[in-house]
This record gives sequence, C-alpha cells and structure tokens, in this order.
Amino acid sequence: MSTFEVVALLGERRAAPRPAFSVERADDPACLEAYRALRTEVFVTEQGLFTRHDLDSYDADERTVVLVARDNRGEVIGGVRLHPAGDGPDLGWWRGGRLAVVPASRGVAGVGPALVRAACAYAENAGVLRFEATVQLRNEPMFSRLGWTAVRTVTVAGVPHVLMRWPVGRIAAAAATKRDLGRLLRGVAPGGPGFVGDDGAPVPGTDLVAACDAILPSMVERDPEWAGWCSVLVNVNDLAAMGAEPVGLLDAVAARDRSFASRILSGLRRAAAAYGVPVLGGHTQLGVPAALSVTALGRAADPVRGGGGVPGHRVRLTVDTGGGWRPGYLGRQWDSTSTRTTTELRAMLTSVAAARPAAAKDVSMAGIAGTLGMLAEASGCGAVLDVAAVPRPSGTTVGDWLTCFPGFAMLTADTPGAPPPPAGPAVSAECGELVAGSGVALRWPDGELTTVISHDVTGLGQA
Repeated sequence: MSTFEVVALLGERRAAPRPAFSVERADDPACLEAYRALRTEVFVTEQGLFTRHDLDSYDADERTVVLVARDNRGEVIGGVRLHPAGDGPDLGWWRGGRLAVVPASRGVAGVGPALVRAACAYAENAGVLRFEATVQLRNEPMFSRLGWTAVRTVTVAGVPHVLMRWPVGRIAAAAATKRDLGRLLRGVAPGGPGFVGDDGAPVPGTDLVAACDAILPSMVERDPEWAGWCSVLVNVNDLAAMGAEPVGLLDAVAARDRSFASRILSGLRRAAAAYGVPVLGGHTQLGVPAALSVTALGRAADPVRGGGGVPGHRVRLTVDTGGGWRPGYLGRQWDSTSTRTTTELRAMLTSVAAARPAAAKDVSMAGIAGTLGMLAEASGCGAVLDVAAVPRPSGTTVGDWLTCFPGFAMLTADTPGAPPPPAGPAVSAECGELVAGSGVALRWPDGELTTVISHDVTGLGQA
C-alpha cells in the first residue's frame, strides 16, 4: 500500500505546532545570569525601581527557586523567583516575585501567566500553604484572572503595589473527604447524645466503648501487611481518643485467595501483639475483592468527648514524630508506630485517659487541620492553628504534615495552662485555640490569619 493510500485512509496528520516557549527551573549559572540580567533591564533600566541592581538576600538563599521561560532557540525570555518568607525555618509560607518578561514577549505570548501558573504549581508541590506576591498595579488584573486574591495595598521601592494571595486548597481538599457524613447519617446520630461524630461510641448501659474502621480497598490490595497493621492502629487510636482501655478486636477480612488473606492477617496479628490487644474473632471470606475492617472494644467509665471544647480552650497536639514516611506513601502516611515497643505504644494510648482534657480527637485521614475542624465542629465553634507551634518532624513540609495520616497523633482542647498528657515518646505542644464561629484558620508568625476550612467539616454538627 502506498503512502498516499495510508494518508487517504487515516486522514491527513499534521504535526502539532511547536510551543513558542517552555518553562523550567533554572539550575545552571548561565541561565540564572540571564534571568538576573533581564531583571536589571526591566526593574532598573526600564522602570527605575532600583539603582544599579535589584538583587537582595533572597537571591543568595539556597532555598530560593527560579523558574524561567525559554523560547525555541533556548533564550531566556522571562522568569520568576519564589522562596520561603523570612530567614527562619520553612513554615510553608512562600513569596513569589521579580516576575520579568522581555518586551517582545509581553501580552500576546502568554509568558507572564505561564510563569505565574508554574510558580503556583511548584509552591503547592513543595508543601506551601500560604503563597503571596506583591504585584504592581498594572499586573493586578492578570493575577486576578489567574485566580489570585487581592489582600491589601503595599508600597515597594516607593511604588504602590497590591499584596495578592494564591488560594491553596490542600487542607480543604483533605477535609472534604468527610463532608458527606452529615447527610449520609441523618437520623442515625452515631455515638449518641454528646458523642455524635466521636471516634468511638459508648455502648448504652455499660462502660464499653466500640470503634470500627475500614481500610481503603486499594491500600489492602497494594500493601496488605501494612493494611493489616493500620487496621489495628486506627482502631486503638480511636479508643485512646476517648480515654478507653482496649480489650479486644474483631476483624472482617476478604481476599482473592488464602495467600493474600495470610498477608493481611500477618500485619494484623503483628500489630495486635505489639499493642497487647487480643483478636477475639471475626469473619474471613476468600475468592472476593480485597477488603478489611476491624471493630475494637474498650472500657471507659467516663469517656472523653470529641465535642467537649468551648471558645477559649487551648488546642494541643500530642504526636509521635519518630519514624518516617511509609515507603510508597510519601507525604501521605507517616509510620511512627511499627518500630515502637509495646511499652511505648501503650504509653501513648493512655495519654488522653491520664490527662482527661475537655475534648479529644485522634487525627484521621483528614489530617491535623481537618481533624481539628471536626473537633471544633463537634464543640460548636471554630479553631485557629499556630503553624509555627505545631510539632513536626524535620524534613517534612508543612503542607504534607498538616494533611497526612501521622500514625499516632491526638488533638485535645482544654483550659489554658492544663498540663500536657504523659505520652511516652510522643511530643506535645499547645498550638492553637478554639474560637467563636466555625472552620479552621492558620495563624502565621506575622499574625496573619488565613482561612483553610471555611465551614463545618462533616455536617454532623455540634455533639
């Protein structure tokens, strides 16, 4: 068959037009020098904002990132830099700036918007939760079209600018996994009066507390041993948040074959032994898609409520920062428990029972900020989280840490000055407070508040 016949049958195929430019990180000295030369041309020669040069301390900060746009010949035709705000630890607050584009590529080519979008994507991927830029008045419409929000007017180099903020939605997205609970459970009132939305449920007329959690089927398929471990972990944590002593577990396991079920149960048995909690029984089914859920029973004469807080109570995070990211779950699941001894694990599990705070919740897959939103919702109020005061392992970004599942972590609320819970190897720090209203705001070192959850998390309402 001739080439003509092939083209006639398949239709004419035209090569996609080559992009006029590409955006990349500037890592080589020549590229950085070209970007700085462009900045001098724009901000010194053209606009007269600076004399001689526009370099500052951020250019010497090794954490600063420069993104450049190159044309098809490889020439730098635009650039932007972004970096942590201030000289201290990276708290997930970054600034963008020094956006410059050669005159011939302004307006029609889309270089400026592309650089701004790339900077936003880079910042979010780096775990940034507050990303801002001081923008010249002429550029405010472009940033607004790209989704940025004007905060207030500021002056830079004697010229009016607008402080603008990119809406990072990472925490809201993590909390959104809980948003349908209220509608789904309408009329059920899980937990009973005073305990609606709690991690476990008191059994009426007894001192028993029951908790039940299922593991994501995709996680069971991908990592069955870890799924088995976590099925115990999440349930004993739920009991611990209510000050209950675990007394036994019931498991329901489904798997495609005996070998796969054995892998799930090996992780479950290992965790049950590590925590010193017996497996009382359960149900196993083979020849079906993977599934795993565990019910835990505990005892507490007077369970601690998740909704016992009031405005003015201080928020405390007690968390095990040992360990590291579970392989394959970077930024999502922190494994601080699988290497702990039984003595260490039990010390953490009894921390809430020993301290008896006004309110407590185990940090769930909604993350630290999302779980704080649930505690505040159950308490009929809102919450503020002090970013700089949150205990965090070194090497983790704030964005990852506030939205991941951290292994063992308890959020509690109590009167100011209440002593920290005795929690063995876990660390504990006051890092916020409950306030009137709803939702969750982050408080930054400069005193600025940024709302990350603007409404109730679950819709279950006050407990």
